[in-house]
Amino acid sequence: MPRTAPVPIRAPDAPPSATASPAIDERKFVVALARGLDLLRAFRPGETLLGNRDFVERTGLPKATVNRLAYTLTVLGYLRFDEALGKYALDAGVLSLGFALLSGTDTLELARPHLRAFAREVGAAVSLGCRDGLDMTYLETIRSETALTLGLASGSKLSMLTSSMGRAYLAVQPAEVRDALLAELAQAAGDAGAAQVDGARSEIDAFADAGCCYSFRAWHDDVNAVAVPFRDPRDGRWLVLSCSGPASSMGEDVFRERVAPRLKALAQRLGDPAQRAAVRIGERG
Repeated sequence: MPRTAPVPIRAPDAPPSATASPAIDERKFVVALARGLDLLRAFRPGETLLGNRDFVERTGLPKATVNRLAYTLTVLGYLRFDEALGKYALDAGVLSLGFALLSGTDTLELARPHLRAFAREVGAAVSLGCRDGLDMTYLETIRSETALTLGLASGSKLSMLTSSMGRAYLAVQPAEVRDALLAELAQAAGDAGAAQVDGARSEIDAFADAGCCYSFRAWHDDVNAVAVPFRDPRDGRWLVLSCSGPASSMGEDVFRERVAPRLKALAQRLGDPAQRAAVRIGERG
């Protein structure tokens, strides 16, 4: 029998992004690879250059390790070193991986026209996302053209604890996986962790009856949102639809009574193979 690590789900000396499953087979887990990927994850939306100090602060890795990993990723074409500034930028190797993911996501291609229609109908931003470590990553966001909406661009990340998308993802995980993730999220959030976990658990507990999770001013003072998870019929992974809008003009009642039912219906269509087939036929017709 292979040796497996107990929950919480992290191999010895592995960075936080190694968290992925209830147990990790330590004999198969490559810590050096996980650390290298952690350097790539250190870049945040809108950032173009990071130095070794930034990598050290964001990954917790020793400077000598960061130097070796950054050099290796540069040789392989995933990072580019700017000698004048002494900092690294993401290079084409990362871009090619991103395009491979998006071009291979059949659900994303199918969902786009429906996301556009949904955004126009409700006058808000609607997004499709998936888990990325302890965050949720937006695969696509469509904003309403007729109303002032706040929507993050593709590739943006939000915390699982405060975003409706993250809470919806947590709600459909097995209890032991969810508890382990919540423990890691609380630790990563620092002083605010306990309060944020309480807020997330409240929405997670309500999911069974509501069929969705809300985030009212939890991620941002003027943002309300609702999210619904569904399984991708092609590969079985959990994806999440979310809709967000300004809290000043779209109150809680709007999301509960108008937005949530429509979002749940869309998630059901995208997650049901038979309905997906009907959608395709309708589009061709």
